[in-house]
Amino acid sequence: MDTELTARSVSIELLEKFDETKNLDYSVANDLESRERAQVREYVQNILRKRSYLDFIIGNYSSISLDEMKFSLKNILRLGLYEMLFMDGTPDYAAINEAVDQAKLKLGSKAGDLVNAILRNIQRDIENLPKPAFEDRTKLIATTFSHPEWMVERWVKRFGEREAFQLMQANNQRPNYYVRANNLRTKTENFKLRMEKLDIEFEESDWLPGYFKVDSVAPFIAKDLLKKGICLVQDIAAGFAPTIVEPEPGETIYDLCAAPGTKSIVMSDMMNAEGSIVAVDINPGRLELLAESALNYNAENIKIRQDDVRELNLKLADGVLLDAPCTGTGVLSKRADLRWKRTKEELENSVKLQEELLDEAANHVKRGGRLIYSTCSLEPEENWEQIQKFLEKV
Repeated sequence: MDTELTARSVSIELLEKFDETKNLDYSVANDLESRERAQVREYVQNILRKRSYLDFIIGNYSSISLDEMKFSLKNILRLGLYEMLFMDGTPDYAAINEAVDQAKLKLGSKAGDLVNAILRNIQRDIENLPKPAFEDRTKLIATTFSHPEWMVERWVKRFGEREAFQLMQANNQRPNYYVRANNLRTKTENFKLRMEKLDIEFEESDWLPGYFKVDSVAPFIAKDLLKKGICLVQDIAAGFAPTIVEPEPGETIYDLCAAPGTKSIVMSDMMNAEGSIVAVDINPGRLELLAESALNYNAENIKIRQDDVRELNLKLADGVLLDAPCTGTGVLSKRADLRWKRTKEELENSVKLQEELLDEAANHVKRGGRLIYSTCSLEPEENWEQIQKFLEKV
């Protein structure tokens, strides 16, 4: 049987490792062509967006409980079912055949027979599949919208069911992406002409100059525009943080918890690479990515420093940006994996760490300078409540 890597086989491997370790490492897809690499991300993120619902359907048609299944078998079924239910371009028979082949290849002929039986039984009932019906309201909502129960409880209590449903539905939609022209390598107008020449549809942002909404980043990967530093992928919301810092050429700016460095690169662009940006992070591996990105994007004024922000020994800066580690509940449409990684305990730990980081960041701002605190979280404990505690101390 052909063992060549495909988007399906790599996606199953990634999902299997995620179940084991709660980490996603897309580097295993590097040997695939660009279109296949993009397909891997689509498969993985979309399956994670639908995971609880997919598991519910599989559980209704399997003689083996999901808890008893090997991770590889579980994810072969998830991918096959996802294709059957949500990918109009893939015929059911093709999705089933591919899933059976993957099961035989990874787990043997008996597993292939099991996958075939489960998916074909689902196919026969495809127009009348069972719907979640649990007495426990939280479990019902969590299964229907594929979010962890602790998150559902918080949001329903805070927003009410209607708004919580809308939020979870939005998290389960395929997101739009924004790219930003890097003026250290090109000019925004030239970048627009380049996109038009490549037949890339885009919509320029009314909020921030140089940001463009696109349906996919695949064309930019395929044409090496990211690798060459012509543009970078950054959500419009994330772009506000460096914009609010307002770094000027010649200033000293600290970017704390900086890796992988997108905000540092944007600020370098805003400064025409003049002055100094000290990008601090505790993670050496992520700092290597930052260093590589700074080189690609011609951001020559970025100085990289591995350190714990709580133990900094730096002079005062004109501006300090603290993009604090958080639960990431505001980016679950783009990072569906985060919903399955985060816990209530992690939220509590994040809040404590953020308070310590913010207190230390404030000690490095010149009189009259700027201190910016940002997260990608929706949780009040990580945002307004954190700021209120800080302001009560100063």
